[in-house]
Amino acid sequence: MTAEAPYGLREAAEFLGVHYMTVYRYIRTGRLPARQAGSQWEISAADLKRFGRATKVTGGRGKRLRLDSNAAERLVARLLVSDENGSWAIVQEALAGGAVPRDVYVELFGPALRTIGDLWARGAISVADEHRASVVVHRLVGRLGPLFRARGPRTGTVVVGAPAGERHGLPTAFVADMLRSHGLEVIDLGADVPADAFAACAADAESLTGIGIAVTLTRHRGSLGTLIRTIKKAGVTAPIVVGGAGITTTQARTLGADHWARDVDDAVRLLAAP
Repeated sequence: MTAEAPYGLREAAEFLGVHYMTVYRYIRTGRLPARQAGSQWEISAADLKRFGRATKVTGGRGKRLRLDSNAAERLVARLLVSDENGSWAIVQEALAGGAVPRDVYVELFGPALRTIGDLWARGAISVADEHRASVVVHRLVGRLGPLFRARGPRTGTVVVGAPAGERHGLPTAFVADMLRSHGLEVIDLGADVPADAFAACAADAESLTGIGIAVTLTRHRGSLGTLIRTIKKAGVTAPIVVGGAGITTTQARTLGADHWARDVDDAVRLLAAP
């Protein structure tokens, strides 16, 4: 039996019913095996059919792919080598497959960052590796941010940030963008914010409806307590929502927070409530 000839990008795109650049992204992100022959890509018929069966897109134009189960794992590999273009290709693949920006933050970035944090905790990667990966995610968030902005008038202002010593700013960046999709004005102060500066910003904010504070490490609970006390001393009465792996609901209440958020979605729900 004669083996089928390999497919080129455009032939593979016709087979799958997608744009040829989508096929290129599948190859670039390691989802579809292929070999490069000169300036052309070749995909074996067996690999293409196997991919089509796995993703259920064989035949028929206009069918869309959704976020596949190993997207976060592939993203981790790209982040650890500071491959922003490869990482962005995985994001574009997810969006092309029907994912919305919220899905990218919660179901792609979140799991990838947890995996990288676990690798660091086990000593499998260095602090430098973790920082390189975080920088790439920050850049991806910058690209995605405009997709969250809702049209129309703002319905209120929320200030988000992390207390002094807390170096992780991505959790508040995720919450900030998702709140913007609810029509809120958001002031994202980022990581490691001195209590006085945070409180002054909250006190000066117009139409303040809420404050969100993220704590990822337990050792920052003391500075969280200082921050909450400083905010209240400044006369700010807007509800304070605290979340993150470094704090429990009981601890948050003890420190004076009004609400504790179990995850990013919960924080958005609490801060976007009328």
